[in-house]
Amino acid sequence: MEKRTILLIIAVILIAGTIVYLEQFSPNRSYTATSVAPGNRTAINAEKAKLYPYAKEIADPSGFVNVDNITIGSLIGKDVILVDFWTYSCINCERTIPYLNAWYAKYHDQGLEIIGVHTPEFQFEHNIDNVRMAVQKFGIKYPVVLDNNDATWDSYGNQYWPEEYLIDIDGFIVYRSIGEGDYNQTEMEIQNLLRERAQALGIQINISNTTTVPANAVSVDFSKVSSPETYFGAARNQYLGNGNQSVNGMQTLVLPGSIVSNTLYLGGTWNFTDQYAETTGINSVVFQYNAKNVYFVASAANATNVSVMVDGKPVTDIAGPDVTGGIATISDERLYQLVAGTDYGVHTLELNIPQPGLQAYTFTFG
Repeated sequence: MEKRTILLIIAVILIAGTIVYLEQFSPNRSYTATSVAPGNRTAINAEKAKLYPYAKEIADPSGFVNVDNITIGSLIGKDVILVDFWTYSCINCERTIPYLNAWYAKYHDQGLEIIGVHTPEFQFEHNIDNVRMAVQKFGIKYPVVLDNNDATWDSYGNQYWPEEYLIDIDGFIVYRSIGEGDYNQTEMEIQNLLRERAQALGIQINISNTTTVPANAVSVDFSKVSSPETYFGAARNQYLGNGNQSVNGMQTLVLPGSIVSNTLYLGGTWNFTDQYAETTGINSVVFQYNAKNVYFVASAANATNVSVMVDGKPVTDIAGPDVTGGIATISDERLYQLVAGTDYGVHTLELNIPQPGLQAYTFTFG
């Protein structure tokens, strides 16, 4: 057989193997009960092993935020486990938390454990005190583990914030949900797995068949949001319109006379690092977006009053909760909501920053 033919066969085998492996982790894959007799867990697990990957343990945790310790291995055989990958400055994660809180309150006593794996996007999210403040702010009661070195993230092959994995009582990852949404489907999967748990443990328990919509849930019509997450830092500032992209260091920038949608324009002298751009004096930001809500990840060593304007006027009736009288006071390292619109559409946001030391990380939209 020719060498070229042999290499081709090897390549086909590798591709097929990769497809099979990735299919195990396909998103939103629902649990399918086996046809084995209910009491025969050994046979049931043998069938499951043909369909689902086994759960990975929490790997090299950097700390425990609101619990002394927790492991996935200690829960297998006892509980259904939901593993949620998140980070506290992520608006997509923030909008998911009300559902996680509701499920924990509703199902924890019936055998559901939720583990929040906090894998940081930005350097300030490595700080356990910052994470603790966020956990308290969001009312999170389920255990949260720090994953500062991405060890658990990598172990699961995770790619997104947020991303949820459901682990059944036997320790198999039987369902995965990427990003926001699919809340009804995820809750129904939880219910199915809790019923299987009750059967496996030989206990009688009434599992709800209704789904939950938390009072503080925020829904987004993503078909009407066309502005992308926009980073200020040099590592990912591909939407910077009036400066040198992907370049660290000082840049003095002048706002143009006309602008293009979904393009970041900065005025004044900025100091660019990989993760953020920092003001050095009186600075400004202009961005034309197509969305309803606007969020800003930022911080400042000294509290900085930022003027927020939309379509040339101080933001008032559509001001976000972090804006009062057209002013957003930036200090803590977190996400700030600048605009809480009443409908989706194209608008121009302008920020006027009066002093040095503000670190701008990203805009996100909803």
